[in-house]
This record gives sequence, C-alpha cells and structure tokens, in this order.
Amino acid sequence: MPSETAPTATETPEWRGELDALRGSIDNIDAALIHLLAERFKCTQKVGRLKARFALPPADPAREAQQIARLRSLAEGAHLDPAFAEKFLAFIVQEVIRHHEAIARN
Repeated sequence: MPSETAPTATETPEWRGELDALRGSIDNIDAALIHLLAERFKCTQKVGRLKARFALPPADPAREAQQIARLRSLAEGAHLDPAFAEKFLAFIVQEVIRHHEAIARN
C-alpha cells in the first residue's frame, strides 16, 4: 500500500477543487434550508394567531399524522430515509406547538 505524503505549500491535491465545490454546494443548500424554515415558521406563526383567536388547541394530531405520512412518502420518492424525515418533521412540529402555546398565552 503506497504511503501518501502531505502536499507541500505549493501543491494542491487533485481532490481539493472538487471537495471545495461540493462543500460550496452544501453551504448554499444549508442557506436555502434556513430561509425555507424561516418562511415556514412565518406561516405557522399566522396559524398560531388564528388558533389563539378562535381558541383552537395548539396541536392537531390528525394533521400531524397526515403530514408524517405525506413526508415519509416524499422522502421515499427522493431516496431519503423516511425515518429521518419523520424525525425532522417531529422536531419542527414540536417547535411549532411550543410557539402556538406561547401565542395562546399572550
């Protein structure tokens, strides 16, 4: 097995450009995810205010179950682990419910 030596200051490994490009893409996707989450939470804040105005409960288990099924199906179609998608949605829903409860208290 050949030993690899660390590149000198004047050498750039052949993989460096590809790795940097991939990381740049990941950074852009992360930024898009943050902006999308911000938009989603703007909508859920409006839902929370509507629920508070009409004294509706902060959580909607039937809606949550529909969303879980929908996102698991989307994840499968996108070749993403459906269990991961469900955990991700559960985390978001938990935060939304927390916001709705705070809105209802105020």
